[in-house]
Amino acid sequence: MIKTEIVTTKLKLRLIKASDLESIHNLHSLPETDRYNTLGIPKNLEQTRSIINPWMREHESSTIKNYTFAIDTNLEEIFIGLFGLKLGGSKYKSAEVWYKIHPDHWNKGYATESLEAVLEFGFETLQLHRVIAGCAVDNIGSIKVLEKAGLQREGRGRQILPLKTGWSDNFLYSILETDPRNKTK
Repeated sequence: MIKTEIVTTKLKLRLIKASDLESIHNLHSLPETDRYNTLGIPKNLEQTRSIINPWMREHESSTIKNYTFAIDTNLEEIFIGLFGLKLGGSKYKSAEVWYKIHPDHWNKGYATESLEAVLEFGFETLQLHRVIAGCAVDNIGSIKVLEKAGLQREGRGRQILPLKTGWSDNFLYSILETDPRNKTK
């Protein structure tokens, strides 16, 4: 059985559970976290439940293809965000990552620490070859996180993201198992 909890210096990433519903709903309901997200702000808790229930069912599978982690601080055990790792076809040994951090916890290194930990989990535990991430071209914070963790910009998808402000271009980033990875923990 693959471990499903990742502990870093400041954080604990664990698979989401039903008791995270309100925290996840609050995170998804913030205009700041919705700015570069295509999910949209959920109308109510039931809509959020319908989003996270498939994520939790996936975790019950004997072969998890989508890991959705809650990010908690180690000391206070405060929920600060979400981190996703979606596996691609086994032949390609690849995955895509995404994350959403509560604005109260921006600029504290939590997104970078989470990304570095999930990359290590992906490459060392899951034996991945390649991990990708997408990022709206105006999302400077995420661009910094991805590049700080060692991902390289590969290209630009034109008007691929349907954001509230209109169609946005998207940068594609990747890192290979053989690429140098930064480790700030």
